[in-house]
Amino acid sequence: MYTLALGPEWLSPEYLIGHFGLIGILVIVFAESGLFAFLPGDSLLFTAGLFVASGDISQPLWLVCTLIVAAAIIGDQVGYLIGKYFGPKLFNRPNSKVFKRENLDAAHDFMEKHGPKAIVLARFVPIIRTFAPMVAGAGAMKYRTFLTYNVIGGIAWGAGVTCLGYQLGQFDVIKDNVETIFIGIVLISVIPVIIEVLKARKNKAKAGESAARPGDGPQDDPQPPGGRGRHAKR
Repeated sequence: MYTLALGPEWLSPEYLIGHFGLIGILVIVFAESGLFAFLPGDSLLFTAGLFVASGDISQPLWLVCTLIVAAAIIGDQVGYLIGKYFGPKLFNRPNSKVFKRENLDAAHDFMEKHGPKAIVLARFVPIIRTFAPMVAGAGAMKYRTFLTYNVIGGIAWGAGVTCLGYQLGQFDVIKDNVETIFIGIVLISVIPVIIEVLKARKNKAKAGESAARPGDGPQDDPQPPGGRGRHAKR
């Protein structure tokens, strides 16, 4: 069910954890935090908590959470540096297949709306969480400010979602409906992305309409009353 609804099997949390264990979780968290979007971050952390609760992950919860938070923070640091040193090139490539302009624009609008706290909020929004640190770096956000919110966001997201999965993993009804919960997590988490994209398109359409309105452009100089230019009778 997960494969059909959300993507290929090799991107499912169960497959990643089953084949790569804790290392696979850390690599995905690191990559999604500042390099590649469209990875199963939220559902992966939730599943990690479930697997710790069930014993499928042998490491204790505190260690799993600590390593996940560290991977999330380091991933954001990499994203910030990419934005700082390569930002102009990334933002000026509208046809890029990896750094799509609309994703960068959505992250930029999100940052403009929420300010520095967007670094924390973006953790809970797929796609935005990948590009937010790049936007912060490209926009020359003060590094100390970025680092502070990066650490807060990494702890809130990395440890919070994992602990939520661990706590809910104690209930049989959760363990018996994991795939349905995955789909719900993904659908809920992409709602903010859809809203931001729709707002950006609406604002762009309004700007285009305003520019196209008659009377906004330069006007021809009016002819003097009763005259027809330089050929008018004197």
